[in-house]
Amino acid sequence: MSRRGDGNRPAAVRLKKSRRFAPSSQRWLRRQLNDPYVAAAQREGYRSRAAFKLIELDERFHLLRPGLAVLDLGAAPGGWTQVAAQRVGPEGRVVAVDLKEIEAVPGAEAHVLDLHAADALERVAAWLPDRGGGGRADLVLSDMAAAATGHAATDHLRVMALAETAAEVAFAVLAPGGAFVAKVLKGGTENALLDRLKRGFARVRHAKPPASRSDSAESYVVAEGFRGDPEAAAAADARDDGLG
Repeated sequence: MSRRGDGNRPAAVRLKKSRRFAPSSQRWLRRQLNDPYVAAAQREGYRSRAAFKLIELDERFHLLRPGLAVLDLGAAPGGWTQVAAQRVGPEGRVVAVDLKEIEAVPGAEAHVLDLHAADALERVAAWLPDRGGGGRADLVLSDMAAAATGHAATDHLRVMALAETAAEVAFAVLAPGGAFVAKVLKGGTENALLDRLKRGFARVRHAKPPASRSDSAESYVVAEGFRGDPEAAAAADARDDGLG
């Protein structure tokens, strides 16, 4: 491994060819070593470069502020959780959830949970502040992503399925006026989910923060001003009509 530079900026890292690593592994390692966000995450103590995606989204949309209750879905290894805990402060609450064990994050609580479990929504609500009528979050975050298969259509469907799961949780636990952020892939949010978000929130936008690699198909849907679950309201109206 070697570096060459002009003295004004970090020099690019060049890897010597090795039979020990496949070309794809060498490309990944070269990209990591030359990624300024990776270096910044190490320097500032974040667990992943993804922390800067939330920082940049927050700078644009002003999602985080002291005292908020935040639910971070698919939180491992904890980069987004770290940012959320820092920005809501000790008067707020951050609940991190993942299928994997999450190393403790100062100012946050972490739980292992399968969001598809029958009692998932009840358990999540129990971890959030009780605001009258159950646990409520002011902001639901999801940076969940399935392992890439290399088949674009399959990868899109898998990530969108996770976004839909995160939306189900958000509609169940968000407080009025709350916000929801979720990763989606190129092609944006599927129409059914987008329509539901537009009916349930005052504003729905897509954003690709600078920390998201330019060659990545990912972007984020940002929904603000939660008005309530339109599907739940429709079901309640149907029950009332039936009683009438």
